[in-house]
Amino acid sequence: MLTLAGITKTYGGRTLFREATLCLNAGDRVGLVGPNGAGKTTLFRILLGEESPDAGEITCQRGLRIGYLPQENAPTVEGTVLELATAISKEYAELRRRLRDGDAAPQEIAAVGDDDHARFEELGGYRVEVKARKMLLGLGFRERDFERPLRELSGGWVMRAHLARLLVMEPDLLLLDEPTNHLDLESLLWFQEYLKTFSGAILMTSHDREFLNQLAGAIVEIRQERLIRYTGNYDAYVAQRQAAEEQLLAAYKNQQREIARLMAFVERFRAKNTKATQAQSKLKQIERMEKIAAPVADDPELDFQFPQPERSGQRVIELKGVRHAYGEQLVYADLNFVAERGQRIVLVGPNGAGKSTLLKLLAGVLPVQAGERVVGYRVRVGYYAQYRTEMLQPGRTVLEEALDTPQRVTEQYVRTVLGGFRFSGDDVFKPVSVLSGGEKSRLALVKLLLDPPNLLLMDEPTTHLDMASTDALLAALDQFEGTLIFISHDVYFIRSLARQVVRVEQGRLSWYAGGYDYYLEKWGEQRLAAVTADGEKAGGNGSMTPPRAADVRREQRRLAAELRNVRSRALRAQRQRVKELEEQITALESRQAELTRLLEDPATYGDSARTVAINRELQELVARLPGLHGEWEQEALKLHAMETEPDGLLSSAGG
Repeated sequence: MLTLAGITKTYGGRTLFREATLCLNAGDRVGLVGPNGAGKTTLFRILLGEESPDAGEITCQRGLRIGYLPQENAPTVEGTVLELATAISKEYAELRRRLRDGDAAPQEIAAVGDDDHARFEELGGYRVEVKARKMLLGLGFRERDFERPLRELSGGWVMRAHLARLLVMEPDLLLLDEPTNHLDLESLLWFQEYLKTFSGAILMTSHDREFLNQLAGAIVEIRQERLIRYTGNYDAYVAQRQAAEEQLLAAYKNQQREIARLMAFVERFRAKNTKATQAQSKLKQIERMEKIAAPVADDPELDFQFPQPERSGQRVIELKGVRHAYGEQLVYADLNFVAERGQRIVLVGPNGAGKSTLLKLLAGVLPVQAGERVVGYRVRVGYYAQYRTEMLQPGRTVLEEALDTPQRVTEQYVRTVLGGFRFSGDDVFKPVSVLSGGEKSRLALVKLLLDPPNLLLMDEPTTHLDMASTDALLAALDQFEGTLIFISHDVYFIRSLARQVVRVEQGRLSWYAGGYDYYLEKWGEQRLAAVTADGEKAGGNGSMTPPRAADVRREQRRLAAELRNVRSRALRAQRQRVKELEEQITALESRQAELTRLLEDPATYGDSARTVAINRELQELVARLPGLHGEWEQEALKLHAMETEPDGLLSSAGG
């Protein structure tokens, strides 16, 4: 479908690609990864024909239709949300405008002929509008938003409308540059499921691991000026890349040893007449070698302790009978919420349900209109959303901002933390005023983590963070001993942190006393039961308008599939846990046998220090193995129960 062959591209003396090759076929789902500045956006621009490579060739099939969603700053257009979502081409948009009743002048209507009507139908007709409405609803818009002027919307919502337009277009190749940045969790999950059925090929960049795991069938990494393709999703890429790096490192070390051996011969014998010819031959042998480049080490993971906040009382914060409305729009009528010390709560729910409003009420950013907000003993509240703009001084440098903390920390420590959030080298001397939005977000996170409150409220903290920065944030929050309440659309981030889930919908809160997968399973069962009940009502004689039986069955099958996916993921994780324990036990038992053999060898006792060390290690192994055996037995029993557990509700839903 589209091929790049031998592409080379240089910017300002820096080579992004050197003789790089990429082939995209119909139906491909490819994730594009690489560090910031590696050239991902440049590659998109080359594919779009907006930039030309310095060398190489681009070939594509005739009439290939490409749709592109940029990471930021989609084209500004006039009109309404629905007009943008239906603007699949200039020709279609013009015909739609002319054919809409009352939208054209009388002379224009008279000029519309049968050919125009036929062409409009050929381009999709009013079916396009039906599809656009479906896409907009899936991406979080409401019916009343469809006729809103785009100029009234934030940049993020305009990006969603552009995304809806691309989905309506159904191009042959969809280029998505960080498409999840402007989506909430519900919209993201809908978008993710829709892309699984998308007929065209997809090339996407994303900092959302779970998104790539769910969609990608291949990963292309930009590394050392090349495009390296791996089969499978993101997790498979990580495993393959690690294995490849280990092989490369071994090959590099072997070659360096061989070069050192040959050079030792040359240095020893090049001055001797009888050996000079052989020495020269060794030098030529070294020159003829295809040199293996030294592996480039990844940035090290964060390995230090963040300061911890003061311990708070058991009850951290409480909302009692709180009412909140925006004008005539009532969000909460009688809201009650309690968080206790050490809880890690994620707020989920549909767009506009009031998640951010709840977070702002907890933070005190929004005043309580009725009811009571009670902050617990020794509780210090930190709200991340306001930090992005309010706690940074434009005239300072990055390092000066980070050092401005009540905690007693060294400059070296602060620079290490900054490095974990992608401020390395001279970046720490950049003025805050010239930082991008993403850089300001990262710097605000650093300041927050260097002096953390004991109640941390975070609204979409991973937006604009790359995977390495997200990992740094996760490392910090994993150490965090306070209370965490957050909103996020990053499923990997949620799974890593959340221990309780609160679903916000229609002014009501539903608590789930478990992690994200537990919530998905329980909520899925509730939805499935509700849909089944609706289907049963449809067969009765009530006055309600009954849903079609086919629609009910389709929804039942979809929900059943969601539950199977959750349980399948849990089953895979449990099998992996049992396998890891078995591997640990096998390795320790092998080591135990080896140590026993050493102690049976009289030669071992010639070195008393070594004998003591062997005895000590053997004793540790003997003490550790029973615990591992017990843990393996528990996990194996749990696995057996999961494998033999009847589907129950699922099996009844399939019919």
